[in-house]
Amino acid sequence: MGLLEFNKLPINTLVGADWKTFNAITKGREIDAAYKGKYRLTKAVCRLLSTLAPLQNGRYEKQLASQALEHDPVFILGHWRSGTTFVHNVFSCDKHFGYNTTYQTVFPHLMMWGQPFFKKNMSWLMPDKRPTDNMELAVDLPQEEEFALANMMPYTYYNFWFLPKYQQEYADKYLLFDDITEAELKVFEEVFVKLIKISLWNTNGTQFLSKNPPHTGRVKELVKMFPNAKFIYLMRNPYTVFESTRSFFTNTIQPLKLQDISNEELESNILSIYAKLYHKYEADKSFIPAGNLIEVKFEDFEADAMGMTEQIYRDLSIPGFAEARADIEKYVGEKKGYKKNKYKYDDRTVQLVQDNWNFALDQWKYDI
Repeated sequence: MGLLEFNKLPINTLVGADWKTFNAITKGREIDAAYKGKYRLTKAVCRLLSTLAPLQNGRYEKQLASQALEHDPVFILGHWRSGTTFVHNVFSCDKHFGYNTTYQTVFPHLMMWGQPFFKKNMSWLMPDKRPTDNMELAVDLPQEEEFALANMMPYTYYNFWFLPKYQQEYADKYLLFDDITEAELKVFEEVFVKLIKISLWNTNGTQFLSKNPPHTGRVKELVKMFPNAKFIYLMRNPYTVFESTRSFFTNTIQPLKLQDISNEELESNILSIYAKLYHKYEADKSFIPAGNLIEVKFEDFEADAMGMTEQIYRDLSIPGFAEARADIEKYVGEKKGYKKNKYKYDDRTVQLVQDNWNFALDQWKYDI
């Protein structure tokens, strides 16, 4: 068990941002009184660590910047709590894949220089379980890349973890890319490619495996960047997704936020943004070339992880399943008997989902 509990972290993940990004995210934003101490400590550590960023930038330019990607990525999409973590962990058993690690999400500028020292200390301090479920946390495990991107540029949806009063604004601009400017989009593309190259270098992979729920709203732009990318879209019972997301967001935001947000506001945002993300994906999935998208119910994947994994490899023409089979079987076997959170849906929850997400219930044929 790590030295620190997740909900008692004295700083937030912006400690790993470069100084320019930290200032751009927080400039002109109010910091509530209860979090000014956390803000000042985070800012001080960030200012110190960001002096090391030029060391990595130099190595990146010399070693990786000019190298072309060998393969377009594989993207695992779906709303938060739709099973994307489990699917990501299964596919990451295939050693030809590279991915963003938990360490990289916090310290993306300390990858090509100083990683052994900082990773050892992070491992010593960080909790060993996620705050809302029993999924393991460790510095080298695969992790979604949005936190890393949030420390590399100001144009990401995950700014809302720090500044939740602006969650809807961040969703429209940086989750759905509806209000993003051309200049901001250009920065996003450049920074994302940089993160991919460093991730592949770090994990010795040849193809980037992405698990990042915010990408669900960016399909059109991702296809422009990576014309032959493969997409795995996960669906899950909306009643479960709502209950689980509400729990996950409510708990995860506590050590990260620099502003207060009521549970009612957070719940309202979840209901609204789910609908926006669903409709954006449905509108943009037609841009994915035939044969490059598979849509999977998580309940089906969970019931037969090996069979569904093999089918996904086959349907998307992803090479290497035979070579990875033994490692995938080992991981899936170890997870048998894993105890998930069990959710009971009270009448209010059922009514909220039916009133706000009935379109998903109808299309995907889910009920209680």
